[in-house]
Amino acid sequence: MSVLDRVFELKARETTVAREVRGGITTFMAMAYIVLLNPIILAGAHDVTGARLTIVQLTTATALAAAVSTLLMAFVGNAPFGLAAGLGLNAVVAYQAAPYMTWAQAMGLVVLEGVVIIVLAVTGLRTIIMNAIPLALKHAISVGIGMFIALIGLVDAGFVTRGSGTPVQLGSTGHLTGWPVTLFSFGLLLMIVLYVRRLPGAILISIIVTAILAVIVDATARVDPRSWGVVQPRVPERLIAPPDFGLVGQVDVFGGFARAGALTASVVLFTLVLSGFFDAMGTIIGVADEAGLVDEQGRVPRLGRILTVDGVAGVIGGATSSSANTVFVESAAGVGDGARTGLAAVATGALMGLTLLFTPLAGVVPAAAAAPALVLVGALMMTQSRNVPWEDLELAIPAFLTIAMMPFTYSITNGVGAGVISYTLIKAVRGKFAQIPWLLWVVSVIFLAYYAIDALEGWAT
Repeated sequence: MSVLDRVFELKARETTVAREVRGGITTFMAMAYIVLLNPIILAGAHDVTGARLTIVQLTTATALAAAVSTLLMAFVGNAPFGLAAGLGLNAVVAYQAAPYMTWAQAMGLVVLEGVVIIVLAVTGLRTIIMNAIPLALKHAISVGIGMFIALIGLVDAGFVTRGSGTPVQLGSTGHLTGWPVTLFSFGLLLMIVLYVRRLPGAILISIIVTAILAVIVDATARVDPRSWGVVQPRVPERLIAPPDFGLVGQVDVFGGFARAGALTASVVLFTLVLSGFFDAMGTIIGVADEAGLVDEQGRVPRLGRILTVDGVAGVIGGATSSSANTVFVESAAGVGDGARTGLAAVATGALMGLTLLFTPLAGVVPAAAAAPALVLVGALMMTQSRNVPWEDLELAIPAFLTIAMMPFTYSITNGVGAGVISYTLIKAVRGKFAQIPWLLWVVSVIFLAYYAIDALEGWAT
């Protein structure tokens, strides 16, 4: 007990070993769905060569990165935070980076994202960037990503498809048909009910229940295997298997700039840094405040270390090909159950490590079972819209464009660019140049060049 107290400051934070372990288990239950969901998202996309990553290898990579990152947070940051592949960030990798480069090159950008965040954390440059991006746009980026991943979930499940006379439609015929869509609908309703009832592990429980039903349906009903999507729900030959570390170290750090072009790769990298850095900042401050760890000046203990670990987690995510790892807002569930120190993160990280032995189970979960989590998490991210001052058109219009462009163009990058450019333009035409940080002028020019990349390339050649 004395050793644990010295390492994790249990007495100073008025907690006990039992509370910390219980809180760590609760955090694991709340965020363990990512071990199933992240592989579904990444395996559902292909890179510029048409290659796809395998579910089993992605599951190993996701669990490994989450375990290592969370344990680092425990011992370096002494904070009750769980870390894993960030939703939204993996969408950037899968749908913004991979179409223009190989998977190894896309993960190289993730490594660079982590390095940039580390530099920002240890040099204090984060303050400059935070002051440059209007707070309303930071909230709008979270909302837009929420809508984007919700749309991905609806499309992956077949709930929304391309229509014959309309851009999108309900189901494949304008109506809901087929077992996969039925199970998705059931899973989403079950997840909503359990979540609003505040049942710990609601998302994970819903995924497991729906996946079991999918296995039963696939074995007993006549279901077109292609209708399940990437994963057909079948019972694996064995439940426990050695982890497959085949993706670990498969990284090309700078190759994406050569393959996709310096401008495209830079914009994707900027999107990763912006989303990862500010999402982590908001989560860290919010969860720490709920845990009573914020002092009178609003400072979080060991904030520099915590932010540095968050950056290192990004590097780990890229190095393992699991996408950028970051602090999970589901850590609030563990805090609500008593977690106050890094000892809770030790419990969470240890449980994440144990999941490495159960990778065959990941090949059972179809999109119909996992996609409801995307929709629900999208709904939760939408709550950030309350922080946008909609009565102020100088902020409301850029915020709206940021939010709308992400799902409507199937691009997070397009949404960020639309918001930054419109904000800078509106302030400029109203003569409020003093309210435009110089960095926004630079970023706006970068995004303008990104939008006009085809014309610029044609002009250059």
